[in-house]
Amino acid sequence: MPSLFSSYRLGELTLPNRTVMAPMSRVRAAAGGLATPSMATYYAQRATAGLIVTEGVQPSLVGQSNPGTPGLHTDEQTASWRQVTEAVHVNGGRVFAQIMHGGRVSHPETTGLRPVGPSAVPGEGAVFTPSGPQPLPVPRALETDEVAEHVRSYADAARRAVEAGFDGVELHGANGYLISQFLSSNANLRDDRYGGSVTNRIRFAVEAAAATAEAVGAGRTGIRLSPGGGIWGVREDDAAELNTALLTELARLGLAYVHLEATTDEETLLGLRRAWPGTLVVNPTMPGGPKQTGRAEADHWLGLGADLIAFGRGFLANPDLVERLRSALPLAPVDEKTLYQGGDAGYITYPAYPHAA
Repeated sequence: MPSLFSSYRLGELTLPNRTVMAPMSRVRAAAGGLATPSMATYYAQRATAGLIVTEGVQPSLVGQSNPGTPGLHTDEQTASWRQVTEAVHVNGGRVFAQIMHGGRVSHPETTGLRPVGPSAVPGEGAVFTPSGPQPLPVPRALETDEVAEHVRSYADAARRAVEAGFDGVELHGANGYLISQFLSSNANLRDDRYGGSVTNRIRFAVEAAAATAEAVGAGRTGIRLSPGGGIWGVREDDAAELNTALLTELARLGLAYVHLEATTDEETLLGLRRAWPGTLVVNPTMPGGPKQTGRAEADHWLGLGADLIAFGRGFLANPDLVERLRSALPLAPVDEKTLYQGGDAGYITYPAYPHAA
């Protein structure tokens, strides 16, 4: 079994260890979706990760889910990210941008636009807006001839990401956002070539991945999935069949990796490991769940065939997480109150472990 601290070759990158900093929204972007100096510090502090995947970055204004999130669809946004990628690289790290189109998980108060989705079916729950949490509105169902525009938005954002100095991109196909909505058996009620059968429901994800791989190279393109996750009211009643078919098609593209969240049973995840011949990243815990990934969960999944292990909350409060895991040092707890409040407190103020002199 490989060690969590052994190196790994990912495309043209050599990762010094097998830890991945999972994408986590922190809503610290400046007005206009611009990256900030504090964001550069935040990611640079965590550059000992084998790979950093940033918070979700919207590829278009209508794709923005929450206020305070960064974008990659204007020249100003692209330029603002260079301070982040340069800081990570100066500190010896590697960083992918996660491209996240919220689809129906958005609100006109945030974007000034009606959200779009595969069908006019609202999600479940409340979304953050400038005036506070609001129920998710009914999205506008995309016309068939509009779908290609949203496919291209991932590729266009990926081009901007590489221009900004990112080492690659991860498409957010998980957690109830646009790609996940197209995969869904209840958010996608279409009767055209993007809905109905498994073959049709995976089409949007495959087209987005193919367009992105063509734009920036397959070795710079990953995708994150949450099989059967049920987040924001998205269901996959046929999760094993659906995701096996999706991975079979994605395998033809030669992507850098697939990133699976443990949102279904272990048997299903192991079947998906067998269906995917390339690099597999596993996040061993449910998003927002009560348990935090640690060394035991990482070693368990490395033993089951995962190549890289994604850590979420562990990296929030422990910028030196890799060293703490290596040396079996205690992990600092996350201050939940500061996750989304803005400002530097609880963002770039977590210290490294205080070794005795």
